[in-house]
Amino acid sequence: MATIPITKRGAEKLKSELHRLKTVDRPGVIQAIAEARAQGDLSENAEYDAAKDRQGFIEGRIQEVEGKLAAAQVIDPSSLDADGKVVFGATVELEDEDSGDQVTYQIVGEDEADLKLGLINVSSPIARAMIGKEEGDSVSVQAPGGVRHYEIVAVRYA
Repeated sequence: MATIPITKRGAEKLKSELHRLKTVDRPGVIQAIAEARAQGDLSENAEYDAAKDRQGFIEGRIQEVEGKLAAAQVIDPSSLDADGKVVFGATVELEDEDSGDQVTYQIVGEDEADLKLGLINVSSPIARAMIGKEEGDSVSVQAPGGVRHYEIVAVRYA
């Protein structure tokens, strides 16, 4: 199985979700199934069916999260020393060469990505264009509205 890069923060988030699934969600659905069973006829019991469906979802998610954590290669951005190059975990300040607008992104794993928080997936077009570049370099990214050109203003490992 291939390793999946993930930041320390992302690994903690997955561990927290796994803990909640096992200690809160799983016992809750077991209780719901027990209550639905106590009502008698299971063939026409919608609560029982819903609880069983929820149990299947929770068990599937537990397996998925455990698999991701098992395959995870946890990377702490603050311990990186990439000589100013853009790598996984780096925080990059970009300036749009056309409009002058500045944006800041951190390159993270698939499960952590959240554009609203400035966290972009390592396999996204903009992240792929930046990997290996350094401060002062220009990158071109194919966006839905056409090709966008950015200059890398700063690279931080925080």
